[in-house]
Amino acid sequence: MAGSIRRRGKGSWEVTVDLGRDPSTGRRRRRFVNVRGTKKEAERVLSEALHQRDTGIDIHPGKITVAEFLRRWLRDYAAHNVAPSTLARYTGIMEHHLIPALGSLRLRDLRPAHIQAAYGRFLAAGSRRDGSAKGLSPRTVLHHHRLIHEALAHAVQWQLIANNPADAAAPPRPIATEMRALDSEEAEWLLDVARETLLYPFVHMALKTGARLGELLALRWSDVDLDAATVQIARTVKRISGQGLVFGTPKTHRSRRSVALSADTVAVLRAHRRLQVEHRLSLGPGYENQGLVFASLTGQPVDDSNLRRAFQRIVKEAGLAPLRVHDLRHTAATLMLRAGVHPKIVSEMLGHASVGITLDTYSHVTPTMQREAAEAMDAILRRGRR
Repeated sequence: MAGSIRRRGKGSWEVTVDLGRDPSTGRRRRRFVNVRGTKKEAERVLSEALHQRDTGIDIHPGKITVAEFLRRWLRDYAAHNVAPSTLARYTGIMEHHLIPALGSLRLRDLRPAHIQAAYGRFLAAGSRRDGSAKGLSPRTVLHHHRLIHEALAHAVQWQLIANNPADAAAPPRPIATEMRALDSEEAEWLLDVARETLLYPFVHMALKTGARLGELLALRWSDVDLDAATVQIARTVKRISGQGLVFGTPKTHRSRRSVALSADTVAVLRAHRRLQVEHRLSLGPGYENQGLVFASLTGQPVDDSNLRRAFQRIVKEAGLAPLRVHDLRHTAATLMLRAGVHPKIVSEMLGHASVGITLDTYSHVTPTMQREAAEAMDAILRRGRR
């Protein structure tokens, strides 16, 4: 028996913790604690006692604050289980929003109402780090909710608290944002305009493969097999505050994938590699060769913010509606699905964790696919009646 709670009278409880057998006498040892208050208070005392017994960690659940716990969670759990870029984002959310709003409370005293009130303050004007008069967006606050919920779930597992107060807090419902995807004519026009720029090989490959920005900027020539017309996507690069550009592995195993290249893409990459080699030889020692497919003029990793600005100049010159680099990924997926490529194949090319994510993300394409399927069935059954 790990522990138990017995009611002794009105508002009085006896908490019993099993400490195991005494190694010298063989007798079972127990610890008894009398608690006055509610049963939930007794459950907290039991949780604290079990934690102290099982871990020996110098944490006193009755005294630890939310701030102390969240920082400990970042150090002891998140730092060893998430990517560096994710850890940096988690730390920013904790230090700039969650800890200022909730950190002074004792962890055991944290209630759903405290968390709900914090969400309201986040949404209110003046809560942004950049000093803007606007509040945080509902989607951002939803990310905050998911983070504190995950951290507090570990507090329950570590027996610091009996239940997760974030379970009963309701995050705001994010406003759905309309996905931007080019049609085939717009995509061809964008490629035509980009063809005269240094960014053309990147734009071409982003449109043809649907790879993420960080995946393409981390790509090495050693990952590309032009004879077999395949590319291995095995790393990513992201800018982290205070650290600069940091290379890492994709966050899911499905993101590490092999992607087939079309004949056109192989030809574009061959020409790009030839020009890159010529430029490297002309620059001599001034070129820092890191083997990157998409490198700066000095061979170093491309700064994503510089690339985005260059891309916006191409979009503006093409006369297209506002378009992000990430929308090239949406365009690739949408065009493939509309062309009848099986969603499973599209999902594998994009590196989604499951085909369900692909279908949910690109549900706007589904009605057209269903209409084509219905018309195909008519054609099939008509042939059967002949």
